[in-house]
Amino acid sequence: QVQVVESGGGLAQAGGSLRLSCAASGNTFAITVMGWYRQGPGKQRDFVANITFGDSTNYADSVKGRFTISGDRAKKTVYLQMDKLEPGDTAVYYCNARKVRPGYFPSDYWGQGTQVTVSS
Repeated sequence: QVQVVESGGGLAQAGGSLRLSCAASGNTFAITVMGWYRQGPGKQRDFVANITFGDSTNYADSVKGRFTISGDRAKKTVYLQMDKLEPGDTAVYYCNARKVRPGYFPSDYWGQGTQVTVSS
């Protein structure tokens, strides 16, 4: 079993910054990708950013140049530094941890979500 726990978030003004943290624990063997998704009011859950440990990072176009993802492969942690926040960034942010194993479909594990609210 894998547990995923987020922290951080809260309230910020437009143009401000927030930092989200996430840690995966338990049977974390084969977790090679961790990332962030968000779900705004009345919207579907959308991809924000992810990191493939030791390889690459990816960002949604809407956050490129404003958000920075980083992580620690050994600790199975991931962080999201959010700068130049906009009211449109208001959402519940979910951390995702993905196991990738040869011969198996990827397995996704989710945190409980953390609220980010940006006021104008």
